Amino acid sequence: MSVSSSAAQTYRITALAGDGIGPEIMQVGRAVLDAVAAQMGFSLQWQEGLIGGAAYEATGDPLPPETLKMAQESDAVYLAAVGDLKYDTLPRQKRPEQALLGLRAGLGLFANLRPVKIFPQLVQASSLKPEVVAGIDLVVVRELTGGIYFGQPRGIFVDAQGSRRGVNTMAYSEAEVDRIARVAFELARKRRRKLCSVDKANVLEVSQLWRERVTAIAAEYPDVELSHLYVDNAAMQLVRWPKQFDVILTENLFGDILSDEAAMLTGSIGMLPSASLGATGPGLYEPVHGSAPDIAGQDKANPIAQVLSGAMLLRYSLDQPQAADRIEQAVEAVLAQGYRTADIYSEGMTLVGCREMGEKILAALAQLPAS
Repeated sequence: MSVSSSAAQTYRITALAGDGIGPEIMQVGRAVLDAVAAQMGFSLQWQEGLIGGAAYEATGDPLPPETLKMAQESDAVYLAAVGDLKYDTLPRQKRPEQALLGLRAGLGLFANLRPVKIFPQLVQASSLKPEVVAGIDLVVVRELTGGIYFGQPRGIFVDAQGSRRGVNTMAYSEAEVDRIARVAFELARKRRRKLCSVDKANVLEVSQLWRERVTAIAAEYPDVELSHLYVDNAAMQLVRWPKQFDVILTENLFGDILSDEAAMLTGSIGMLPSASLGATGPGLYEPVHGSAPDIAGQDKANPIAQVLSGAMLLRYSLDQPQAADRIEQAVEAVLAQGYRTADIYSEGMTLVGCREMGEKILAALAQLPAS
């Protein structure tokens, strides 16, 4: 994974607010990043691009070429959310979600990191028992550019009998498996040295190759304990005993599903950030959740996942770990003070909107001791 030089004090960041609640949470996220940058003595040069439904409305393309070029020339890309039900009738290539696939491919982002860590203050907000979720601290490493989302052939075809047939192809090469496996092993080595690889090797040949290659790469990391689970069992274990996991490695489709399941262990998908990284170039940082068009413009969104995605941006792309730590400390301080957006609210807490939650995080950040 490449990072920008920590000696550089000005970083170019592409902000992609997107659709739905995107502009609201982006405003909060940028304010927090600017504040911590000022505290730590570096600066962020922002440039804004269109993506998703907003880009389609303006240009007819959910990922305009100028947006991709801007992103490629950045130190990091900060994305909020894309999508809306009103675009579901568009041709597939015009739908907002296709912009995400195009952005990942255009930036060469093959590794998606989704940390799942529950704040002690939110244990009661989870739908699972407190004793099950308290202390959860795991990371899902999802392969992003292969698998069934990109395999060929794909499409809806008419067979010789005139019947329509939908086809998607799940495919992985050895090289694709090897590179994502090394990312996961390196991450596990920095954590609790446990890696669980998830596949469906009992029925899928592509998973048999996946398991074979992950096992082979494990020989390079004798200090990391490797285990394997079928994806159906992994889904069950995540809600049965999530604290058994440290790093979960999985292919694209399985990772898409399991990471959203894991996100809900923390009480709300509105709490979870993510990073998408490549071998070189800028990383992409975004909340796990979607655009939530049903609450857009109502000041109800939870901006914490966006804020924590900013912390990941600082840590992985700008090599500013102390600044990232400060953001995470500020978020925890605000939760300790009892402030909650509607998705994580419980009786006895103080209900706030998106803007006020951002203001509370900025105030907590300002109160942290100088590093």
